[in-house]
Amino acid sequence: MWHQRRHRQRLSATHNVGLLLLIYFDIFALALSFPSRTSQCYRRKIPRIDPVTKRRRVLSNNRAFSHNTIGNSSPHHTPAETTTTTAATISEFTAFAEELADTAGRAILPYWRRRSLKVEDKKEDGRSPAQTVSPVTAADRAAERAMRDLIEERYPSHGIFGEEFGSVRVAADYVWVLDPIDGTKSFVTGKPLFGTLISCLHHGVPIVGVIDQCVIKERWIGARGRPTTLNGAPVRVDDDSKRTLRDATLYTTTPDMFRRGYEATAFRTVRDASFRMLYGCDCYAYALVASGFGADGVIEADLGLYDYCAVVPVVE
Repeated sequence: MWHQRRHRQRLSATHNVGLLLLIYFDIFALALSFPSRTSQCYRRKIPRIDPVTKRRRVLSNNRAFSHNTIGNSSPHHTPAETTTTTAATISEFTAFAEELADTAGRAILPYWRRRSLKVEDKKEDGRSPAQTVSPVTAADRAAERAMRDLIEERYPSHGIFGEEFGSVRVAADYVWVLDPIDGTKSFVTGKPLFGTLISCLHHGVPIVGVIDQCVIKERWIGARGRPTTLNGAPVRVDDDSKRTLRDATLYTTTPDMFRRGYEATAFRTVRDASFRMLYGCDCYAYALVASGFGADGVIEADLGLYDYCAVVPVVE
């Protein structure tokens, strides 16, 4: 859209800090990220797994395949030359994604605000220093295991990429990307702003995404060619075409996710140019943006594949 191009050009020129911007004012949301070794934002580009860090990188050329790509079994074909995704397939996988969310919720809720819940630390290489060590609990593992079992039962040829138990068959045409609890730090402190993230990728492109909050019973679903819904009702962002970055209320999970130097400088530049910056919420912030409740965007870096794949169909 013209307004989308206009905002992108103006913001890029004004701030001139090399940001890779996704501007979704008008009928979209605002999402920003920074190009770095392990976290870059994209729009309709294919996510890849970095062979060194095992975290995602982004390629803009669909033909630039390698054995590390998700959802491309051959380096010589493009998605159009293999399976196609029909509306019926989208409906089937959307319904199945809801089943997965229900399954994850049933696994998570018995651990919710349980004082005896043991919290372990896990090390994640390739992340910013502040996020190298992150918490994990029995709830995370139980939820992912339950979802993986259901996928293996229903779609044994599909791939799976999960935060807690790794990946299988990532060269399959369809790959399910799972984050059982996005926002474990919120979960272990009793704050109900975590979420379960579920995405189905077709040749590396997210076609179905779910953000599910099982405590307060809110579920956002995004699917290719369909409006995003919250508990079954369509939602959309504010379509005020006159809004710019200086009018925007933005979220980020934490300023600690931006590495010192370029990323931190870029974050501060955008923060200072915006109307207001709020903190916390993890994936829940993206859901708020998609719903048009008043948040205009999310700016983050240092994301894993499982952190953002489900968000793409919901926000788009």
